[in-house]
Formats: sequence, C-alpha cells, structure tokens
Amino acid sequence: MKQEQFLQVLDRDEAERRWQSVLDLHTLEAELVPLAEALGRVLSEGVRSAVDVPSFDRSNMDGFAVRAQDTYGAAEETPAVLRLNEESLPTGVQPRQTVELGTATVIATGAMLPRGADAVVPVEMTDVFGQELRVHGACVPGDAISHAGTDMSSGETVLFAGTWLSSRETGVLAAIGVDEVQVVRRPRVAVISTGDEVIPPGQAMRPGLVYDSNGRIISDALRELGCDPVFLGVFRDQTDALREVLRRGVEDCDAVVLSGGTSKGEGDLCYRVVSELDPGIVVHGVALKPGKPICLAAAGAKPVAILPGFPTSAVFTFHEFVAPVLRRLAGLHGVARESVRAPLALRARSQKGRLEYLLVGLVRGAEGELVAYPMGKGSGSVTAFSRADGFVRIERNTEMVEEGSELEVTLLARSVVVADLVIIGSHCTGLDLICSELVAAGISVKVMAVGSRGGLDAARRGECDIAPIHLLDAATGAYNRPFLGEGLELVPGYLRVQGVATRADDERDLDELLADPSARMVNRNRGSGTRILIDRLLGERRPDGYGYEPRSHHAVAAAVAQGRADWGMTIEPVARGAGLRFLSDQQEHYDFAVPTARAQREEVKAFRALLSPGSEMRRRLAEIGFHS
Repeated sequence: MKQEQFLQVLDRDEAERRWQSVLDLHTLEAELVPLAEALGRVLSEGVRSAVDVPSFDRSNMDGFAVRAQDTYGAAEETPAVLRLNEESLPTGVQPRQTVELGTATVIATGAMLPRGADAVVPVEMTDVFGQELRVHGACVPGDAISHAGTDMSSGETVLFAGTWLSSRETGVLAAIGVDEVQVVRRPRVAVISTGDEVIPPGQAMRPGLVYDSNGRIISDALRELGCDPVFLGVFRDQTDALREVLRRGVEDCDAVVLSGGTSKGEGDLCYRVVSELDPGIVVHGVALKPGKPICLAAAGAKPVAILPGFPTSAVFTFHEFVAPVLRRLAGLHGVARESVRAPLALRARSQKGRLEYLLVGLVRGAEGELVAYPMGKGSGSVTAFSRADGFVRIERNTEMVEEGSELEVTLLARSVVVADLVIIGSHCTGLDLICSELVAAGISVKVMAVGSRGGLDAARRGECDIAPIHLLDAATGAYNRPFLGEGLELVPGYLRVQGVATRADDERDLDELLADPSARMVNRNRGSGTRILIDRLLGERRPDGYGYEPRSHHAVAAAVAQGRADWGMTIEPVARGAGLRFLSDQQEHYDFAVPTARAQREEVKAFRALLSPGSEMRRRLAEIGFHS
C-alpha cells in the first residue's frame, strides 16, 4: 500500500495556536428559552431581579409575633405575660391587626409579619393559657424574621452573563418570577464516522469489521459539553459520498467532527476531501501519543476536525483540541478539568519525541493517599477510557517514568471517586462472576489486571483490598501461600485448569507443537502466574510469537481462534467458550491475598462471604468449571 508522510508534525501547543488562529471563536448568538428548558444552558446576559425576595417581612418559624421590648427580662421562672390577639396568621394571608404593646399574634413559618411586631418568639419558648401567652425567654428586634429584600432586592443582578445554569441557578430564576431567559445558542456539531471496516451497532459482525463506537462517544461527549450533536452516519471510504456529507455538515452546523481516514494510507480519504475546503487543512500531524494523525481544518471560519479512528486516540484529541473550541462557542470560558497529584504505581515507558497521554486508575494507599496505576491498553481500547479515572502527560523528551514518580493526574470526571472495593492482580472469568454479584449488592468495584506479582506488590503497599493470585512455588509445589509474607492473609478461592489451546482442527499434541518452528504461540504478560507456567513449559525455547504478551485469557483465546497464533496457554472455560481444543497441563489454585489491615472492611467481608463453603456462588462457579 502506498504510504505518504505527514507534511509537518507539530507540537501540541503550536498545533492548537495555528488552528484557533483561523477560527471564529466568538460566542454564538442568544436565544430565548422557557425556564423549564434552561437547565445546563449558559446565560447570554445578566439577570436582574424585578422583585424583592422575600417581598415582605416574614416569620422564619412557628410562634408568636411580638414587640421585642415586651419580652425583656423574661425567664423560665419569671415569664413575660402577653394578651393574644384574635388574628392567627397562616402563610399567604395579609395581616389586618396591629401588634400593640403587651399583645402577640399567632404566626406560621413563612407568614407575613403584622404591623407593630419586630420579632417572633418560637412556640417552644411559650405556654398558652386561654388568651394569655407566657414567654419564657427574651428576644431582640429581628429575631426569627427575614426582612423584605434581604435575600435579593429589586434591581440587583442575581446572575451574570456566562453563568452555566444548574438546578441552583434555575431555582434563583424561579424565585424572582422569571419564566424565560436569554441563553447562548447551543453549537450544532456534525458527527461523521468513516471507514470501510466500520459498521453501525446492531448490524451483523464478521471478521475484519468493527462497530462504530466513535460516533456514540463523540456525540455524547458533545452533549456533555452543552452542544447539540447531529450524527450524519457511518460512511465508507468513497470520495463522492464523503464530499457530500461534509458539505451538508458545513452548511447545516457550526462545526464538523469526523473520525477515521486521517492517516496517510492509500485508503484514507477524509483528509483528502477536507483539504478541498477553504482554507482547508491547517494542521495534519501532532507529536502526540495517542493521536498523532489528527487533522485540524476550517471551512471559512468554522472548525472542522478529523479525529483518529482508534477510540482512545479519538477521545483524547477531541478533548485536547475540539472541546476547548466548542466551549468558547458555547460561552463556557475558562472551564478546565480538575487535577490531583499522585505517584505512579508501576514504571511506564514512553516514546521519545511525542507528548504522551497515559490513562491511569486511582486507588487509595495505606495512608489514604492517591496512587495512579497505568491502564495501558493502547489507542484502540474502548474499555480503558471508560474504566480510567484520569490521565497523566508524559513530556515529549521523556522515555521512562519510574515507579513512584509523582505526577499531575487530570481527572476525567469532576472529582475522584474511589471504588468501595479495589481488586488488583490476576484476572479470571470466575472473578468477573463474583464482582458482578458484589455490584448487584450495591458495592462499587474497580478491577485492574496487572498479574499475580503486581497484585501482591499492590497488596503489600496497601493499595488494594484484594489481590487475586495463582503463583506456583517451584521448590515446594505449593500455590500462593509461600508468597504471602507478613501483613497478608489468604482467602481460599477455587481450582481451575490451565492448559494449551489450539484450533479444533489442529490435531498436534503438545510435544509436536513445541517441536514445530512454524507453530506460532501467543504468550502472556510478565508477572502473571500463567507466564510462570509458560516459561516452565518452554524451558530455554523461545518459539515464534513469544514476544506477543496480551494481558488476559480471552485475548489469548482470540489470537488462536482468529489464526494470529497456533497455540497459547489459557484456562479451560475460556478455551471451551471460544470453541478451541484444550490440552490440560496444570490444575492450579486461584486464591486471594488480603492485606490484614483491610480484612475487616465490610466490603472485604462481603467478598469473603460469597466464597464461604457451600455458598450459592461456589455452586455457580462450579457450573462454569471452577471447583473448590
């Protein structure tokens, strides 16, 4: 395939400067909307109150409207004695009778204060005997009263232009009688997904195709920004069709966001079609990872962006380049993500020469401090972004970030919400079943698959509640317990069978596979218990495919099923579920290490209860091949 080179790869800040310099970034015009539709909108002009709030002097509690001087000197033993007026004041009624010296009027919370009264005595400080009121404590003028205009006064600006309207602000508007407001028109943004391999969700899947997740991700990200997405569909790499849908997007919307077709391969057409606009492409290629192929362009002064096709790349570049532009159009100036500082739990490599964005999950350490775990599934991962708490920036001249390095973590949500139960270690489909039950019981769970050894390290540092492990001690033949050490205790899990999986039509036995140099294997990640079994099985042999190290049993099964590898080691339920032939090799113990300091947490107790002998969970695990 013919491959062109990017004309000029820019650094991030220069790319942003060049793009924004050709755009019209003025806030969009105003529109009048009913208050009932104003939530989440941005005020285009300030709002002044036309009324006093409250509009009358009102009582703040149930009691008696009095003249304060009548209560001076009152005490429990020597109460002040007043005569009750005939009038009783509920809310919404205008008083008719004046409170004279020596008198009091019954009044409800929120009711209008009668003439002459300057205080309200709460009912619990009084006794009533017929028409006689006894007050057992003194009050001063203004007690339990809100005076007219003390909350808001007529002519006061209560909300300024540029205010984003939450329920608090719409409540203020309702309180001053506003039923419609001038707000900034929402930017209409065309969303276009492209690629011969991309199909809409709901269509039948076949090898080589992928479902369009970018269209959904970008459309909903636009809604979160206060924009109106206009999804125009999924389009194949056909010049005429792309040219026509781009024309529609430019004519009908304030901005256009495409995904896919931004690289320089022969079949990548988006950037060619966008280059026909005026002024067209301003930036094509930014020194980012992920996101290098991003293309930033303009039609007149309207923003047009082509995001990379891989989901994580698309999301990062959207938030880095497109979201700030749309916030300005929407009147959301100065909005920035929250950030926290946290040390990195594991060493991370970076490609020198490119600013890298690394997704991380946040957990609490032994002293309650935040610790960042790299998610690391690559730019094509959809789940990594959904499960991450934030990301760190690794500057372009850095090749390695050491474990323990303190970094700025930009949060993906408005605040850090750490899960009730943090599980770090080896992954298993049985663990998925257990976690699903916990979530159904209202316990939030975060699972990070870093391998058995990585899980033990996290447990020793107090960074997780549970570390799933399956480590064989070669010296004793025992599983897991020899690796615990001080401060950790073992929760017995279940037995599972590891073995070699091949396609169903492959009849070679294990010795034949190992002896065949053309038989490609799929490995497992270093630090996992499965990797230890693989290395023990292979000895000094390093067959073709040894360097391919996915992090889960499902990824191993997929590589074999799709023909990218001929064999790999996985667990029996996963192999059977993928329709593979399974050659049993090792029965192993999949157990759970728990820091003693966290063993009495209610969430850990709930986890242990699910695995108690004879439990329903034990029965369900046995049904899918995991036995006690």
